Amino acid sequence: MPTQNPILEIENQYGQSIWMDNLSRDIIESGELKQSIADKGIKGITSNPAIFEKAIAGNKIYDQAIEAGIKANKSVQEIYEDLVFTDIRNACDIFMPVYEETDGLDGYVSIEVPPDLAKDTESTIKEARRYYQTIDRPNLMIKIPGTPEGLPAVEQAISEGMSVNVTLLFSVQSYVDTAWAYIKGLEKRAAAGEDISKVASVASFFLSRIDSKIDGRIDSKLESANDDAKAKLEAIKGKVAIANAKIAYQKYQEIFSGDRWEALVAKGAKAQRLLWASTSTKNPEYSDVMYVDELVGTNTVNTLPPNTIDACVDHCDPANRIETNLDAAHQVIDGLKDDAVDIDLDAVMDELLEEGIDKFIKPFESLMSSLESKVKQLATV
Repeated sequence: MPTQNPILEIENQYGQSIWMDNLSRDIIESGELKQSIADKGIKGITSNPAIFEKAIAGNKIYDQAIEAGIKANKSVQEIYEDLVFTDIRNACDIFMPVYEETDGLDGYVSIEVPPDLAKDTESTIKEARRYYQTIDRPNLMIKIPGTPEGLPAVEQAISEGMSVNVTLLFSVQSYVDTAWAYIKGLEKRAAAGEDISKVASVASFFLSRIDSKIDGRIDSKLESANDDAKAKLEAIKGKVAIANAKIAYQKYQEIFSGDRWEALVAKGAKAQRLLWASTSTKNPEYSDVMYVDELVGTNTVNTLPPNTIDACVDHCDPANRIETNLDAAHQVIDGLKDDAVDIDLDAVMDELLEEGIDKFIKPFESLMSSLESKVKQLATV
């Protein structure tokens, strides 16, 4: 165990915040969450339907609250929201000192609007408003998917003063579109004479799922490839997600500079930070902290599941690598177009976005169904 916690080094020396990708009532009530902030340097938290399914399904800690909902004649949907909104509010309160100490840079807790609305702009805006008003915490971030239909909702939410975590970003272009949605939202708000200094946003750029998907295609091609093609395929295996993220960071630096952005900074605007998501390594042959070590960089966030946090505390090797080997990053992305490789990155990204929406809808449906069963079971007790 190193004497210096690498997470604190990442934050203090390199200007990257580490958030945790996990939330449950257990860690709130046991004091574990508060402890993680104090001991491990955790600066924020993200949640999603899959995380809540894992937290609530089969966990007796929620039974009392479910029974109270049954007695109050609440619907399954209302009981679900009570459980989740309570956890989110309590987490916001625990992170409030971080929010205040960092002047609103960190200390955020993210909650996702219902995932089945990913392609419905108006309903997304409506739910974002309702979540924001009902939960009523300044350090709440509303998670909105970065779909073509989600981005107008992001712009509108920002213009109304909500802080937003734009999720499910895979391609560099979808990130660029997200950054401009944020800027346009701030401009709209500033033009209406409203304060923009309290509005924050992160753009959640996904990593390991990209490598898993592309590596699968590479493995298929390796089976019948000649030696020359094999060498080209092997050269990009496991490297696309990090290369893609480094290119996105270059775009971030371009977008959040220049006169248009500086005019907003003069009114108190904060840059929308890139947040690295999907950071647990799926392939056991790769380092379990590769999506941390390779993407340390100023004014970014990395959100890690608990096991990756523990691995990072144990053996991360922090250095400012996000702007290193940029030529190699471009070569990796260009290598996908080589005739011997022939992987269409845009098609992969579109596929990942569709799957990503599905990966949130399925656990959400599963959670609602297990909650319904639990309500029936507790109602008869």
